[in-house]
Amino acid sequence: MRTKLMAIAGAGVLVTALGSAATAGVTSQGSDPGAAQTAAAATPPVTLTTGGLVRGTTGRGVDRYSGIPYAAPPLGALRWRAPAPAKSWFGVRDTTRPAAPCLQVANGKQLAGSAEDCLYLNVIRPHRPAKLGPKTLRPVMVWLHGGGNATGDGAEYDPARMADHGDVVVVTLNYRLGLFGFFGHPGLAHSGTFGLLDQQAALRWVQRNALFFGGDPGNVTLFGESAGGVDVCANLVSPAARGLFHRAILQSGSCHLGVPTTAAGGGPVYTMRDGAPFAPVAEVRTEGATLAARIAAGSCAKAARRLDCLRKLPAADLLSVSSGFGLASGTAALPLDGREALRTGRFNRVPVLSGNTSDEARFTTMFVEYLTGREIDAAGYRALLRQTFGADAAAVEKVYPAAPDPALAFAAMDTDRIFACPQQETTRALSRFTRTYAYEFADRTAPTYNLWLTDLPPGASHAAELAYLFDLRSGAPYSGLTPVTLTPAQRRLGDRMIDYWTGFARSGRPDGVDWPPYTVRTPYVRALSTDGDGRIDAAAAHRCAFWTALGG
Repeated sequence: MRTKLMAIAGAGVLVTALGSAATAGVTSQGSDPGAAQTAAAATPPVTLTTGGLVRGTTGRGVDRYSGIPYAAPPLGALRWRAPAPAKSWFGVRDTTRPAAPCLQVANGKQLAGSAEDCLYLNVIRPHRPAKLGPKTLRPVMVWLHGGGNATGDGAEYDPARMADHGDVVVVTLNYRLGLFGFFGHPGLAHSGTFGLLDQQAALRWVQRNALFFGGDPGNVTLFGESAGGVDVCANLVSPAARGLFHRAILQSGSCHLGVPTTAAGGGPVYTMRDGAPFAPVAEVRTEGATLAARIAAGSCAKAARRLDCLRKLPAADLLSVSSGFGLASGTAALPLDGREALRTGRFNRVPVLSGNTSDEARFTTMFVEYLTGREIDAAGYRALLRQTFGADAAAVEKVYPAAPDPALAFAAMDTDRIFACPQQETTRALSRFTRTYAYEFADRTAPTYNLWLTDLPPGASHAAELAYLFDLRSGAPYSGLTPVTLTPAQRRLGDRMIDYWTGFARSGRPDGVDWPPYTVRTPYVRALSTDGDGRIDAAAAHRCAFWTALGG
């Protein structure tokens, strides 16, 4: 029997489920990019094709250019419109500090420092000449952060180790979130895809400007985790993104990812949202119209042009409804549901690396226990199964028995049905048309970032792999938490993973290792752990045949 629940004093944490917010507030190596930049020397100015001159900082083996605008501020009349071009500037722009994260809620209120003016990106490149010669262009890796498309910040992820060790240029970016990024309405073009269009605007910026940072615009890898992984998959199936990137990495996010619904004020509900993670645009617009009428009941009740009035409202007035929005299919950006696009081969056929962690849903299970204030015991577990599966509850419990630990059984069940098996579906669909590699992050001793709120064993939970690839910035809303470090064995695993990720970015294959592609006949999945790499039968380990027979 596990011991009583634990809490972190003063944390006051409320994190969007299925996001990467568990990593948002602490460092994995005890480094703060902002602090590093303060002590670093200035770089020579770089001239951009769009904008003007930028000057960054040099330190820790890399050059950083932070807070470069890739689109105009989406304010006023530009709220809920496709991103417009950024204006040029005269002189040298100071790009030594990241821009504000996009507007989002933390602990029930606006995250301090977040802003609607947020369409900026950061470029991190090795300071030394390229390993293959001073005139050699480096691969470019563009990172999409997670956070349920409702929270997150590109600058939370410091890719200095990846850039330096892997000899690549890394771009991190902010894109509109929640209501500002994925709102739909009958009067809006591009409903439900504004955040996706932001990502594509950033990719076009990379195409125009990568050369000036020593990057190869003909070799761009788009990678992301959780909602960022879903967004990578969305860009794979978006005709508008064709030619903007040349490889893709999907980490714990896919075109088949399961998204549980949540009852407002009533605690978690564990049924799956139909069509997750995509929704038909007609549905998105209908829900948006209902929401707009509710928002407009005050300031805009008598306005003849309600959308124009809503565009003039202070952003803070909209934040209370800024989460719960998803990608809209049937749009110009996403003509097809992502699953249908993959099934029929109508997607951008670039090499793909796809995977997840072994124990994804221990993270969300921890939050279930924390938010309900009690452990999941055998009776509670069975009640959840009945609530979720009805007449099939007994069949599910037979595969995931409550003993010896019902909370771990619940976590294993949700890991398999929400994350692992959907990831396998996407990987299998991709492999029919393009070269695809698969992995599973399996270090069950991975650090928990001091944000683990109960004593549920974390294992290799959702987002656990991020500290092996990035140094994670310390900042609001978790600035009171103590940084953690990787052990020497974990550092070695992190170096291996960086080699795999950047090797894949360089050639479309994880270089320097015998890693066969994933195919329907030979579904090779490489298990990554501190004990060395191995092969795992992921479909069997995660009972995917059972979920297929049950209908998902």
